[in-house]
Amino acid sequence: MKRLSVRAFGRRLGILLTVTATAAMVGLTAASPADASVNLIANADMQTLGSGGFPLCWEQSGYGSNVAAFSTSSQTEAGVGHAMQITVSQAGSGDRKAMMQENQSCAPDVTPGHQYQLGVWYMSSTADAVITMFRHDTQDGWVYWQDLTQLQVESSYTYATVDTPAIPANTDQITWGVTIYGVGTLLTSDYSMYDITSPTSDASCSAGAACTQGSWQVLPFDTPVRAIHAVLLDNGDVLMIAGSGNDPDAFAAGTFESAVYDPQAGTFTVIPTPSDMFCAGHVQLPNGDVLILGGNAAYPAADGSHGYEGLKTSYIFDPTTMAYEQVNDLNDGHWYPSATELGNGDVIALGGLRADSTGSVTAEYFSYAQMQWLPLSQVNQTWSFWGLYPAMILMQNGDLFYTGSHVFGDNITPDASIYDYQTNTVTAVSGLQNPDMTDQSMSVLLPPAQNQEVLTAGGGNVDTTNPAVATTDLIDLSAADPTYTAGPTLPQGTLGDGSTEPVGEGKMYVSLVDLPNGKVLETGGGLIDREEPVYEASIYDPIADTFSEVASDPVPRTYHSSAFLLPDGRVMAVGNNPGDGSFDMRVSVYTPPYLYDGPRPQITSIASTEWTYGSTQNITVDSADGGVTSAELIRPAAVTHSSDPNQRYVDLPVTVNADGSLSLNVTDNDDIAPPGYYMLFVENADGVPSLAQWVHLT
Repeated sequence: MKRLSVRAFGRRLGILLTVTATAAMVGLTAASPADASVNLIANADMQTLGSGGFPLCWEQSGYGSNVAAFSTSSQTEAGVGHAMQITVSQAGSGDRKAMMQENQSCAPDVTPGHQYQLGVWYMSSTADAVITMFRHDTQDGWVYWQDLTQLQVESSYTYATVDTPAIPANTDQITWGVTIYGVGTLLTSDYSMYDITSPTSDASCSAGAACTQGSWQVLPFDTPVRAIHAVLLDNGDVLMIAGSGNDPDAFAAGTFESAVYDPQAGTFTVIPTPSDMFCAGHVQLPNGDVLILGGNAAYPAADGSHGYEGLKTSYIFDPTTMAYEQVNDLNDGHWYPSATELGNGDVIALGGLRADSTGSVTAEYFSYAQMQWLPLSQVNQTWSFWGLYPAMILMQNGDLFYTGSHVFGDNITPDASIYDYQTNTVTAVSGLQNPDMTDQSMSVLLPPAQNQEVLTAGGGNVDTTNPAVATTDLIDLSAADPTYTAGPTLPQGTLGDGSTEPVGEGKMYVSLVDLPNGKVLETGGGLIDREEPVYEASIYDPIADTFSEVASDPVPRTYHSSAFLLPDGRVMAVGNNPGDGSFDMRVSVYTPPYLYDGPRPQITSIASTEWTYGSTQNITVDSADGGVTSAELIRPAAVTHSSDPNQRYVDLPVTVNADGSLSLNVTDNDDIAPPGYYMLFVENADGVPSLAQWVHLT
């Protein structure tokens, strides 16, 4: 996997740096947070020098061709100890770092799920300097974690603090320091690190089992169309696309349907639909429009002369006009294609069946600048068949990760892989426990996206009568050699006849939904193909690496079902298309336990809803319980067939300003958060999320 330089990689997490003291405070020691008293940094003031005259527990590191010199200075903010000095006289490639040593006695111990406040006194003649963190993974060893916000130019010692995100699972130590990658001189001294994790809230809940299980409500109306596809629009409405809805009679009659659902009003608007978008691909574009590609040109012939056939047509749905507008055709037909937005706003589509019912090996590339599909001669091709709805997740370096999740039959070779579109190379990824049982499994980029961890859950194989699997697989895409490892087993559920699901058996058609509290709802599914619905739901905690059972959807959700997050923090579930050809038109809404934990914080003002990469955004929040502890951007869903490869949760580190307002820092890596509309949530100390505010990231 490619590693990016600090300059190319930028502030992948975008943790906000807050200057809290200036030259007027020189000679003072930085105070610790009120709820902490132990500085976790060894040799924090660097009074003790090691061999070679450099501070003990600190090291000189970096890479590349720039010309730089390290030294130790006695000029410090407090007038005691030493400072580390780096001077870059010629900027080539790479960087230079003043870092804590990666060893047991020097690296601070940390606790998964906890947050830490980092502090440093510094002077810098260049803004080309960032705070950098590494973490020790108990399985993979020391790995690069995140680059933080750039330090500003300061001619006198200035104290700055940052708060880390929650420490990931399997992490027992971190190291950090300051990186410089441009011409200039940087001095740092008197480092600090405090555990600022809030104690568990004592807030009581009077909602009974819902306090820990949440609750489901089946709404008192049905959808007017078969909700094969569900896309959350940037105004909070939901586009439901049926096309012919897996109904050959509707196809023969040319009856193609879509509807827009307004969750606030509880109303539907039926939309004229120009083609059979049944089993098309879809993705939101940077301007909020929805790109729909391919679909169904024919159902299988009774004489077996052909199967399903893929369309070449493509449309854009405008949420403002609530109408479809045709764009140019794809180069090939695609029925069940994937669609993944890239960091530049373009879209790559792969897989599906072509017009002759065979697997399409044609990669398609949509140029957002030109608002059209590029001709075949301008698109890199592997001429590989990626399967039907292959889950292709954008990685932080711009590559695509094929997770192994797909639809219909045996897995594709290789089982999982990393695709570098620019070099047109495919690298196999190993470790999936059941590579031939990932049909109708689901994969999700776990919160936060900056951690680059993917969970793949459940799955089966429609070509067999074997029951679905309960296994899950995890992978850290930031590792030097990403490999799947076994995750926890899905909880047992209840079958349609009321019996307990057999031990070791799981479900396919599973749904995974990122939640505002940094966890993932797992819901829906069936034991064998479209039959035997499994009534079970759970919440996955990426920090603890555990599933906790919660209330289950009372409506069966197997083939052609979807679940997705609403802007109010609840989850909506639609669809179910069993083997008899019927379709369940009921709508279920899940209220997670966090909405029973007390009043919501409220975002009362936002300086701007137009956000740029690497920017600091200011908001005000009214929170009755404990202030705001976290904030994040969540991409709206575009889901079908247990597939939403663009789903992601992007951490926004929070700093509380003197006037009580909040500053949020936005990553400057567009591969972490591709351009478009996002839901902005904040949470209080009890983990209760606000209503989302829509922001536009470009």
